[in-house]
Amino acid sequence: MSNPENLTVITNLYDAFSKGDIPTVLSLLDPQVVWNEAEGNAYADGNPYIGPNAVLEGVFSRVGNDYEYFNLADIKLHDMSNNEVLATLRYKGKLKKNGALLDAQVAHHFSLRDGKVITFQQYVDTKQLHDVNK
Repeated sequence: MSNPENLTVITNLYDAFSKGDIPTVLSLLDPQVVWNEAEGNAYADGNPYIGPNAVLEGVFSRVGNDYEYFNLADIKLHDMSNNEVLATLRYKGKLKKNGALLDAQVAHHFSLRDGKVITFQQYVDTKQLHDVNK
């Protein structure tokens, strides 16, 4: 059975991310969240990231260091059974090191419990990530 409250949690998470409010994003993660970046993504070197601080240091801080800007666009949320939410979206960004532009298709799969994200799995066009990083 689906849970519409989960959509609210994920909407709040994306809204906070878009405003640069990373403390709010982290507050929506379970203390033992299991976070996985897509295989082939440079940030997957720390998979799985366990806990909000690991996500902050291993993913969010690195994105902030690597990109002039990094935005999430065209977000569509899909409420699923078993307290899961699928988000389809695009990453739009500009790398600092070479000025390359990113416009990649993405999916995020979330599992939630008690209003917190307990697992995250990213799926992304890793070839495009690799190509813009050349």
